[in-house]
Amino acid sequence: MTTTPESWEPLQPALSVRQILMLERVLAGEPEVVAGAHRLDRPVRWVHVAEAADVGVMLSGGEMVLTTGVLLAGDPDKQADYVRSLHRAEAAAVVLGLGRAFPAAPDAMRRVAERCGLPLVVLHRPFPFAQLTEEVQSRLVRRKFAAVSLSEAVRTELTALITSGAPLRRLLDEVARHSACPVVLTNLAHRVLATAGERPAVDDVLRDWERIARQAGGTEGDGWIRAELGGRGERWGRIVLCGYRGDTATGRLLADRAAEAIVLHRLLGGSSGNWEEQSAQSLLTDLITGVVPARQLLPRARAAGLPVNRRTFVPLVVRDREPGRLDRVMRLLGLPGLAAELADGATAVLLSLARDQDAEALTAHFAARLRATTRTVVAAADPRAAWEDVPAGLREAQHVADAVADSSAALDLPDVVRLKDVHLRGLIRLLRDDPQVQSFAERELDGLLCGRDGEAGALLAVLRTYLATGRNKSRTAQLHHVSRPALYRRLEAIQTRLGVDLDDFEQAASVHIALLAHDAQQG
Repeated sequence: MTTTPESWEPLQPALSVRQILMLERVLAGEPEVVAGAHRLDRPVRWVHVAEAADVGVMLSGGEMVLTTGVLLAGDPDKQADYVRSLHRAEAAAVVLGLGRAFPAAPDAMRRVAERCGLPLVVLHRPFPFAQLTEEVQSRLVRRKFAAVSLSEAVRTELTALITSGAPLRRLLDEVARHSACPVVLTNLAHRVLATAGERPAVDDVLRDWERIARQAGGTEGDGWIRAELGGRGERWGRIVLCGYRGDTATGRLLADRAAEAIVLHRLLGGSSGNWEEQSAQSLLTDLITGVVPARQLLPRARAAGLPVNRRTFVPLVVRDREPGRLDRVMRLLGLPGLAAELADGATAVLLSLARDQDAEALTAHFAARLRATTRTVVAAADPRAAWEDVPAGLREAQHVADAVADSSAALDLPDVVRLKDVHLRGLIRLLRDDPQVQSFAERELDGLLCGRDGEAGALLAVLRTYLATGRNKSRTAQLHHVSRPALYRRLEAIQTRLGVDLDDFEQAASVHIALLAHDAQQG
């Protein structure tokens, strides 16, 4: 048996008592449910033909027992005990063939079966039990074989993905296709690390994740099937199939195969900590890009462990030589939030503070701790009280961080840089992709950009420092480790190449704007 994601449907639950009673062969016996009608959806694991009064001790649960009751006739106590023993053995149902022993359903059996909730079915017409057992057993065996085949197919596919270097998300997508339900990967604190499945269904699961995660961590039911993740005696997470519609046993097989693959993926390619970072990165990236509306990302944020109710959000973008320490500093200061590296090497940070906390002071304290040991740029937007305003705040912080990236002026920046601190540089950064701005920069700097020989590159660096320091010759000479006469010669060479007078404020400003535009385009 082979399966494909396009055509596969989850295996339906194991045959229930109701389904068996609807089989054509059974209908020929004119079945009638005389007790326990509300329990007809119980799954049937096997079918037994048994006449012994103590058959209950031979059962292991889930069996449908077929009997003529010949050894129970004339003894109501035995009849009642017989039903009680089946109930204790967790039998699925008992089917009584009417005939010589019982022309009608015995009251003693019917009353006890109703009290116990054990379906009691009588057959009004003679019926060969062998035909029923053969029919049901063959169906059950086929279902078991299909479940095992599916399990092996999934294991093979997931192993192939792992050996090909596929990311974790690809594995979960494959599990979601096979299970036809949302799949959630969590750590032991029930924080969501990754999800897969149809987006609307996943969002429905995450919307109330805090409550349902506790249920998923307890007893299974209503299609919630979980498998633990770990090894060498240590558990570190779990995978949950949310609302699996097929047979529970098959769902457990799928969850187990998925768990095996995830553990192997972790051993070969990373750690669960990396998955937490990937989860935060996916969420913050979606917020910044605006690809997904903020309100749709709220369940994901809550499931990732970010406090979102009645909070003040502080959007930050940090440029740090050691981005890995951001989480450590946040934990040290007790600041709830998420941090994730962006594509350009910066790190987005979203702090979630209580409404009565001083957001400005805490942000300043956080930035001061980061800047205490290394050169770090902490760009911030104003605090946001509404979740819907967070994406704009993150984009503003990213713009501020970009505006001061690789700038010598960053040495003189405040601990927390805001939009008001980037002035002209920020405006140029916003306009950097405008064709007219690009043309202006090329025209103004042509003498230094054309050919880009070694001398031109050195002169461009001197020009950048000279303008960034407010045309301070002493400071520029100091930063480039040259004498003042040597600096004068270089400035003269720059003016000659560009055809400008840097002592003229308007001409110097024009060159400065062109250089800012050029650097922004290169960045």
